[in-house]
Formats: sequence, C-alpha cells, structure tokens
Amino acid sequence: MKSIVAQEIGKMGAAVPYAFEVTFADGTTYHNRDEPSCFSIRFRNRAVEWGIAAFGHVGMLEGYIDGAIDVEGDLHAAFQAGLNGHFNSSSAIVTHRNRWHEFRRSNASRAQAKANARAHYGLGTDFYRLWLDDPYMMYTCGYWPEGTTSLEEAQVRKMEHVCRKIGLTRGESVADIGFGFGGFMFYAAEQHGVSVTGINTTTEQVEYVNREIRRRAMGDKLRVVEADFRDASGPYDKVVSIGVLEHAGRDQLQDVVRAHAEFLKPGGLGLLHFIGHVGRRDTEFFIREHVFPGGWIPSLADVIVAMEDNGLEIVDIENLRRHYALTLDQWAERFDRNWDRIHALDPGKFNERFRRTWRTYLVSCAEMFRAPKERTHLFQIVFSKGNVSNRNYPMGRGFLYQGCPGSGDAAP
Repeated sequence: MKSIVAQEIGKMGAAVPYAFEVTFADGTTYHNRDEPSCFSIRFRNRAVEWGIAAFGHVGMLEGYIDGAIDVEGDLHAAFQAGLNGHFNSSSAIVTHRNRWHEFRRSNASRAQAKANARAHYGLGTDFYRLWLDDPYMMYTCGYWPEGTTSLEEAQVRKMEHVCRKIGLTRGESVADIGFGFGGFMFYAAEQHGVSVTGINTTTEQVEYVNREIRRRAMGDKLRVVEADFRDASGPYDKVVSIGVLEHAGRDQLQDVVRAHAEFLKPGGLGLLHFIGHVGRRDTEFFIREHVFPGGWIPSLADVIVAMEDNGLEIVDIENLRRHYALTLDQWAERFDRNWDRIHALDPGKFNERFRRTWRTYLVSCAEMFRAPKERTHLFQIVFSKGNVSNRNYPMGRGFLYQGCPGSGDAAP
C-alpha cells in the first residue's frame, strides 16, 4: 500500500513548484525538491497508508483529523499541493460512502434537515463570535473590492451590495431566509429602514437573534420564525437568501426555490447568494460527512432551471469565487489565533479532533476557491417574480458602485 501512496505523492510533488517532504510509517522519507520544505507530512502508522490507498484524498484528510497524520508548516501550501497536484479525485468506495451518507442524512425529512443544520450552526454563538466579523457575525462570503482592508469591512460591503442589488427602500418588507446570526437583518433595518422577517430552522440561532432583537428594542422592525426553508410565508416585497441553497439537499432544490418564489410578491425582487458548481458533480464527501451533514452544492445550471420553473426571472448573476478565498483566509487565521479561547469554551467538544477538522475545512475551502481549475464558485443571482420593467429596475449597474454607507467613503 505504501507504494500506491508514494506514487500519488510523487505525482503531486512533480506538479507543484515548491518543496515538501513526507515521512512514511516505516521511517523512509520523500522529498520532491532539494530545497527547504514549505510543509512536511508524517504518517504515524501503516493503517493510515491503507486508508489513503482505499479512499484517496478522503483517507488523507480523515487520517489527519484522527491524529494518524501530522502536518507541520504551511497548511495552505499543503492543500494547494493536493488540489494542484490532482490528489483530490474520489475513489469508487468514496462514491458509495457519499451515497450512504445521503441515505442516512438526507434533508428530505424536515426533522433530519433541522438536525443537520443544528449539528453545524448550533455550536454556539460564543464559538462563532471568536472568529467571525464583529459585530454582524456574517458566516458567508464577504465582498472584497479593491481597497477593502478587513473582514469587518468586507462583510459590511457585502450586505450593502446585496441591499443595493435588490433596491431596498424604506418601509419595505423583507424575508431573510436562513438568517444566521441576524447580521443582515440588523444592517438592513438600521441602514435602510426596512422591516425584516427571518426564517431559520436552527433553534440556537433563532434564540440568539430573538434575544438580540429584544436587547436592541427592534421588535417593531424585526421578527424571527423557527421554520424549515420550504415553509413559505408572506408574501414580502423583497427576499434575501444568503448561504441557504447549499442546505437544500441533493433532491430538494426545486422545493426550496419554489418556497423562495412563494415568499415574494408579484413583481418583487430577491437575491440568492450560494456556493454552486459549474457542471453537475457530487459534493465533496469529507465536507458532508464531517462538517455539513446533508449539505449539497447545486450546479448553477440546475438553480437557473429551478428558478425559471417557478416563475422567477434572472436579472443579474455575479461570481464572487475569489472573494470567498479571502474570506476563508481571514476565518482560518482568526480560528487559529483564538484556538485556546475556543478550546476553553468546552474542552470536550472543542477538542483536538475538532480543531483539525475545522482547520481542514477552512483552509481547504480557501484553496479550493483559489485553485485555477476548480469548478466550485460563489454566485449571487438577482431575480424577480415575473419580468422586470424599465420602471422597477435600473437599466445599468452604476447604482451599485457609488459609495458604501456603513464602511467609510470608499466605493464598494
């Protein structure tokens, strides 16, 4: 089995322009270049080499989070090597594991969808506060046009970008589907004078945002409802969905998009912000099994078809893939910097395996969005219920780039 693993690592070593080294379980080492290494990998037992031979890159990642593999040095460079050296193809066994995951954790059931969401988003506000932006705690891709200098600024610019895209006007009603920690709700109400109803299936986030609404005395503008994304209410003047479609599940895309349409008044505008594939492909098994149970990244084409099927016109599509790499860089750096404080919150839950899992998730996703040949992107789609006219949407895009309230004087 070592020979199989060594061959794959040799291919990876030949494909990357920097040096690294690998120490196998029998003590032998591999160096791809005769120069100082950016990172080093050590296999602690033979079993993990069998796991890599069977499961490919998933075996490598699971070996790392189990502690059977150690990585020292630049973890970003290690994932760049894996992605650019093509050490990320799935085996037939992993394909079957992914199907089994779908059987066990499918979001088709509302109860299972709720359990899946809580497994990730219910880890506690104190945990997320230590590495997300302050104060909005936006757990989605920021917006990093030239001149943006911080995560906080990038998230404010993202929210303002969304508000402008759907033309928020004082007094309008807005549905925020899957509102997270309420950042967009508070920003939209404070900066644009709208009333926002948030819909979320994660109990912990609903309870937190309810407390914040009461603390800020904003009950006249904001309310939250604990419900599945497929349970439409309203209708509303505008609809915002930031990071929800990834949680629709493999076979529920039509249902979730239909609900988005039903939330919206005829002639209303909405925005979908989601991670999407270019072309149809399975969602990465490691992420589904260890980070986002039941999650499924849809193809852009399937999303567009689902929107058209439900009476929604596509007004604008923007690709923010590069912006997500920068956002994840910031999250990973803050996660590492604050790890001792995270661990102290609950040493049993936030243990070494958790640290390795989340470092893998944050850093690998950053490098996935950065990789030149990967086909996973971040899309924002502006849509209308029925066709827009010259009267209800601008003919040009200049209105998006005229200063950014809430983040200084620079244009977004």
